[in-house]
Amino acid sequence: MIRPYDIIPFFVIIPLGGAFIISLIGKKVKWFPDVAGTFATLALMIISVLSVWIVNKYGMQVYNVGGWKIPLGIGMVLDGFTCFMLVTVNLVAFLITLFSVNYMNRYTSKWLFYALFLLMLTGMNGVIVTGDMFNLFVFLEIASVSSFALVAFGTEKYELEAAFKYAIMSSVGSAFILLGIIFLYSYTSTLNMADMAGVLMQKGQGNIILLVSVLFLMGFGLKAALVPFHAWLPDAHPSAPAPISAMLSGILIKTLGIYTLCRLFFNVLGATQPILSILMFMGILSMLAGVFLAIGQWDFKRLLAYHSISQIGYVVLGIGIGTPLGILGGLFHLFNHSIFKSLLFLNSGAIEYAIETRDLKLMGGLSEKMPITSKTSLIASLSIAGIPPFNGFWSKLIIIAACVQAEHYIYAALAIVGSILTLASFMKVQKYAFYEKVQELTAKAKEAPVFMCVSMILFAILCAFTGLLLAPTVKGLFLDLSVKALTVGTGYARLVFGAL
Repeated sequence: MIRPYDIIPFFVIIPLGGAFIISLIGKKVKWFPDVAGTFATLALMIISVLSVWIVNKYGMQVYNVGGWKIPLGIGMVLDGFTCFMLVTVNLVAFLITLFSVNYMNRYTSKWLFYALFLLMLTGMNGVIVTGDMFNLFVFLEIASVSSFALVAFGTEKYELEAAFKYAIMSSVGSAFILLGIIFLYSYTSTLNMADMAGVLMQKGQGNIILLVSVLFLMGFGLKAALVPFHAWLPDAHPSAPAPISAMLSGILIKTLGIYTLCRLFFNVLGATQPILSILMFMGILSMLAGVFLAIGQWDFKRLLAYHSISQIGYVVLGIGIGTPLGILGGLFHLFNHSIFKSLLFLNSGAIEYAIETRDLKLMGGLSEKMPITSKTSLIASLSIAGIPPFNGFWSKLIIIAACVQAEHYIYAALAIVGSILTLASFMKVQKYAFYEKVQELTAKAKEAPVFMCVSMILFAILCAFTGLLLAPTVKGLFLDLSVKALTVGTGYARLVFGAL
């Protein structure tokens, strides 16, 4: 008999098995990596959507690995927040895999790319579904190490330098996280998150929890590239192949950084007002610093990398408000940013594929030469700038409304300023890349191959229509489910043990 929670381990089994099979067969059978990689991510996307239905119908699900019940054994948990992140990660991963079918022909060892890609996806899905602190760290490192290799995939000098810097900075973040886990374990004598939350409610939060909170803020803040822990991102994201830039900016920093911060601070440690205030401040700082640094950039992908820092600021600001409306806005913007930022990185990859440059000054006239890339880039640019009716507008509006509702008027005003500056930055992109006169490099440019175009068109459709997720029926099934999972706070422990 198949039970609802039996679906949970497949989020790790499918990508891990796919990576293993591709590494065995892909080197000999040239077409196999494309087919296996695409089908693996398609399967993950389908069961991610299925997981939303399961949680809506049956409630929270807990899978005991090896039959050992938590807290003695390792648990995997499926709740509203988990479903939300799984859909976000695996939807984006599938569309990026589709883009990679044509794009990765530029590189040798295509099988190695897909193996590392699926291994990174294994790590991200594992971080999302695990209910165990040590396993969270293990999956986090699997995703991190895979992403180091993918940043350096082209093996050019600047790619290797960026990967080295990324590896060093990420390792420092991992050290902070591991220290935090060690201190938590020494205080609670358990590694299961739900059990840990229960122990902390009984024993109270001593000074050691303050230390752990600081370590987690630094460690996961570095993974999320929040200012002032952002120095690695502007080098790592532009250096990677376009599909990996889209993965890193679209979902990796959110999974390893934002998801883990939310899960631990809301459901395990308990989100205190000082922590929420720090998150709001870091959010507004990231938002403004990122957009100011982006405006002066002429390298298309580097400009997008700085905007990743800025847009993550909106997500953290919304979540830091701590109200249901603020959390809704933050999570919805997380989802929307995954869509429009992935599309923008794929647009930059399509342009680089056609004319071999990322310098905006050397582009021009691409609206005629690459009409699909041009139109999808315009939609993504309007989305990130928060222009209605595109998805970025709705999530930014909710965040600003939540700031006003919580009487953080200055933060609301600064969020509006950040959006105006973002619009100015992307008007520059549209002007120089697509609507200036045709340059020497762009004279012979051609539209991207079919799978790259299909992927970009599907992302653009999502940018245009994911605002419909706020429709009452859909909102209750998807977004509200994730908000409730966080607003329940440390009551998460009771829900997990009640689901056994």
